[in-house]
Amino acid sequence: MEVDILEFVVPVDNSKTLFVWDIQPSLPEDQIYDRLVGLFSSFGPLYLVKLSSNALLHPPGFSALIKFYSAAQALKAQRFTDGHSLFQSSPLKVRLSSKQTPHFLSHSRPLSHTRCLELANYCLGFNGWTSDIITLKELPDKEEVGGSKDEECGGERWGRLRFGCLLQLSFPHHGQMTRGAAVVEDSFTCTENGKVMVELKQTPDQFIPEEIEGVIQVNEFSWSEFPPDEDDYEEWDLTVS
Repeated sequence: MEVDILEFVVPVDNSKTLFVWDIQPSLPEDQIYDRLVGLFSSFGPLYLVKLSSNALLHPPGFSALIKFYSAAQALKAQRFTDGHSLFQSSPLKVRLSSKQTPHFLSHSRPLSHTRCLELANYCLGFNGWTSDIITLKELPDKEEVGGSKDEECGGERWGRLRFGCLLQLSFPHHGQMTRGAAVVEDSFTCTENGKVMVELKQTPDQFIPEEIEGVIQVNEFSWSEFPPDEDDYEEWDLTVS
């Protein structure tokens, strides 16, 4: 009996990535995309399907990038599709990736909540599992000792919130359940007039390496190193009531 372990992390391994060449432009691009999804998803759940047009100096057509969650499923898909016509008149060329991934993109990043639900539903089936929050409450700040958790800094008040959560996962078809606990904390900033500063954060798997044309090194610097402009722009007010 073969056992395949699917990790709930963004797949970055070459063993989970396929490149597909020699895709004919015999169908509209959206239909080719649908054919690729239908074909490769029959081997296992997909994290990414990216279809790109050939460069101008190459014959008209497309190439594709396919990312699986499972290396075994990616290998099986490569073996069964490489050299076969499938949805077009000429054979496709399908290879496992040999692309060098930058070291700062090679670490495992957890999937977003939506991706986790999609993968769990694929593996366990619809209604094959349930999640219930047993406890959710605010926890005292570990750095707060007999004082207020709000502090003054540069004319602004900032505070810290800590919440603890106890979650239960149940698998009714298998008669199993498990519990897990987590603590999350974040800080917020209030201006003098009581407004709150809001910061937008992206989910970890919205940053897809294949959508980057090149890798750019960014160094930190201070604006004090540069002479001020003659015309100072008015400071943007990004606060919300």
